[in-house]
Amino acid sequence: MSADAWWKNGIVYQIYPRSFQDSDGDGIGDLRGIRNRLDHLIELGVDAVWISPIYPSPMADFGYDISDYCDIDLRFGTLADFDALAAEARARGLKLVLDFVPNHTSDQHPWFMESRASRSNPKRDWYLWRDPAPDGGPPNNWLSNFGGPAWTFDAHTGQYYCHSFLKEQPDLNWRNPEVREAMYDVLRFWLRRGVDGFRIDVLYHLVKDDQFRDNPPNPDFVAGGDPAHRLLPVYTTDRPEMQDIIIEMRRVVDEFSDPQSTRVLIGELYLPLARLMAYYGRTEDGLLQGVQLPFNFQLLAAKWQAAEIDHIVRNYEAALPQGAAPNWVLGNHDKPRIASRVGQERARLAAMLLLSLRGTPTLYYGDEIGLTDVPIPPEEVQDPFEKNDPGKGLGRDPQRTPMQWSGTAPNAGFTTGTPWLRLGGDWEHRNVESQAGDPASMLALYRRLIALRRREPALHEGSHEPLDAGADVMAYARSAGTRRLVVLLNFGTSEKPISIDLVPAGGVVLASTHAHRSGIVAGALILEPLEGVIVSRA
Repeated sequence: MSADAWWKNGIVYQIYPRSFQDSDGDGIGDLRGIRNRLDHLIELGVDAVWISPIYPSPMADFGYDISDYCDIDLRFGTLADFDALAAEARARGLKLVLDFVPNHTSDQHPWFMESRASRSNPKRDWYLWRDPAPDGGPPNNWLSNFGGPAWTFDAHTGQYYCHSFLKEQPDLNWRNPEVREAMYDVLRFWLRRGVDGFRIDVLYHLVKDDQFRDNPPNPDFVAGGDPAHRLLPVYTTDRPEMQDIIIEMRRVVDEFSDPQSTRVLIGELYLPLARLMAYYGRTEDGLLQGVQLPFNFQLLAAKWQAAEIDHIVRNYEAALPQGAAPNWVLGNHDKPRIASRVGQERARLAAMLLLSLRGTPTLYYGDEIGLTDVPIPPEEVQDPFEKNDPGKGLGRDPQRTPMQWSGTAPNAGFTTGTPWLRLGGDWEHRNVESQAGDPASMLALYRRLIALRRREPALHEGSHEPLDAGADVMAYARSAGTRRLVVLLNFGTSEKPISIDLVPAGGVVLASTHAHRSGIVAGALILEPLEGVIVSRA
């Protein structure tokens, strides 16, 4: 295997640590809990685990406001717990990816506490400070992604500081070389502890306009929508200087790569397709030097129609730079779950799509059992996004609820205490334990698809060829050497006959979203409503 096969050909599984498994009864998931559930990941068949932030934090934004980049929050455990988890994951063949949050710190981080101490403090320029506007208000019109201005006034020093998110999350000044070197040392700290890579939070936000110009109005903004989208973030995201920074980050992780395994950078980038491609970086000596996996989020907001998804896949494949590794995402901790977006039957189709497209798939914990968003009553809301703008439905609590392990243990086997968020009302039957023994379950489907992907080079490293199978059916071939597989996904609610030119008689159904279908195709293949199949040519 090549040194980069694990992230090019493997599957990444995201764990939101607060909600995966609690080991001590406080209602919050932790590192020992993750370690106790490694069997599930091995049985599922994933290759790498990405863990959302576990660093010390006041938890204003549940760990994305970091007060110490080089330690573990006591809610999640200790560095010793982390080392034990890393060692056991490594022994079981799992790679470990951590969240890296470089855009901002907590306002309780020692760096910011020094920075706000006085205008002459050596760390003053580590953050973005500006004088008030002539009327005493914010320096410009920049907006926080969590509502309101991106500026908060500090009475002690008489200036405003910038925060792209909560006021408790002041933005670092990435134009300052001392800041960049300090953050690269954070990467080195975790790489020395055996981490295999990083998912970089809001990577495209790091650099702001050096002239602090106002962002222009968004002509497509609709009244009543997310107020953060009222302006186009021309001067606050995706600045040209980012291209040099991603090369610097890549060089840091490359220091720790070896012939057996490269280290990987995964970038969180909500950008148009052309700009997303730029984050693969410039080509030097025949190799791309940027982020190996700029997250491809197009499926998160796509209309669930064959023509729409087919168009997305074709355009993405055509846009990839030479040598770039594709990737696909169906869900994460910030977006509604796939089963809530499209329903359980279509979520099965989505699983086959994700695990048969060319490129690295990322699974969000719980999607493998069909977890749905859980309505959270106003008095139980935890997410500051929702608290800052109540009633808009912007909160992310519904997709962060606890993993459902069992139908008999208290709280679905997640905790013996009171869970930090309520569980779904279906936990008694929608759980890992009950689905593990049901060949028709979502979990069984995921396991079959992952096992097929692992043993078929055509699926984990083969080429991609779009095919035409008629209305409502998305079709493509995956090929490696002489082995050619055809993937057929019926997005429609009626049966769809498939041309024998695509699937000749004698082809073998290797997988179907409908558990009862298998074996050799006799005559013309007819897809059932909302059925997906993977077929080998005769």
